[in-house]
Amino acid sequence: MTTEATLPTTSASPTARQIWTRGRGVALALVLLLAGAVAIAVVRSGDHHGELDPRSADPAGSRAVAELLAERGVSTRVVTTLDAARAATGPDTTLLVAAPDLLTERQQTRLHATVAGSGGRTVLVAPGGRAVERLVPGVTADPALSFDSTLAPACDLPAARRAGTADTGGLRYSTHLAADTCYPSRRLATLLRVPDTSAEGTPGDTVVLGARDILVNDRLDDHGNASLALQLLGSRDHLVWYLPSLSDVPDPDEERGFFDLLPSGWLWGTLQLFIAAVLAALWRARRLGPLVPEKLPGAIRASETVEGLARLYRKANARDRAATALRSATRTRLAPLVGVPVTRAHTPEALLPALSAHLHGDGQSLHSLLFGPPPDDDAALIALADQLDALESEVRRP
Repeated sequence: MTTEATLPTTSASPTARQIWTRGRGVALALVLLLAGAVAIAVVRSGDHHGELDPRSADPAGSRAVAELLAERGVSTRVVTTLDAARAATGPDTTLLVAAPDLLTERQQTRLHATVAGSGGRTVLVAPGGRAVERLVPGVTADPALSFDSTLAPACDLPAARRAGTADTGGLRYSTHLAADTCYPSRRLATLLRVPDTSAEGTPGDTVVLGARDILVNDRLDDHGNASLALQLLGSRDHLVWYLPSLSDVPDPDEERGFFDLLPSGWLWGTLQLFIAAVLAALWRARRLGPLVPEKLPGAIRASETVEGLARLYRKANARDRAATALRSATRTRLAPLVGVPVTRAHTPEALLPALSAHLHGDGQSLHSLLFGPPPDDDAALIALADQLDALESEVRRP
């Protein structure tokens, strides 16, 4: 048995063990990230249980406001569907919409059409850009939030002047309408009161709050939060508290797409991140130029270079490249020995006739040896190397 037949075949594809060794760090990071996300979700879900619900005594609930209003003769009724909210509107009713952004575009349009001209008050809690433009045409939300949470009234609205400073900082709004702009942050209001000029009889209005802090239990006794909340919600005898829920499912043709569920600022943020990534790639990109030869710090034996290159070829199963390199080197050395210029050493029409004349052999076998197809396996590659070496020795023989 020859040694050539015992050579193993090496595959460039990584094994399962290699894949696990290389990827276990990334897998561990993903597991830790997932565990952290689950832990944060569990903690935050407990903190926000019953958020803005007038029946909830949790820190994020609003039961304290409802009880204070009841002491002043204002009844509070919770509704969870748009139809119930629209049916309850009237001149003696305040309608509070706890989550305007959860409504679809058609629901927001229908709600605005109902409250306009009803003579009642509508309180919108932190509506985003798209929601506020449909519920209160003429009012726009600024993408940047307020830096401060506690702000001064700085307006002539009686309710705001009596309450004083309050935690209204959050979303900021601007309008061209004749409205009370209160609690400004960088010249934009965090509380707006827009009168309803289309109402007949008792005039109604719409109040836009930039934050929910003045309504939740754990912030009600801070600053003038309680005073402001009671005055905004207690101007009518009845308060309808609209909490959108899963039972308020829109029609199938009203369902929003994925991008409709994203806040308006996320799309701009994603675009900014993409531009930043492109600029970083341009900044750190490798600038290719002409090759510059450098002297090696130490001498490397030619046998080590050949052995290293051979190992790389073997690891990649690159028998075609190895055979091409062996044949090319042999042709380059044989050409001067048979009187062929080195520049034409790789041309069969010039090299093969000269070799045949020198060896008095078969030109067809020389063509297969010097210009033939790549070997099929490692044993054939080794045989090719031996044959090329034998050919060169024969040509050099005097």
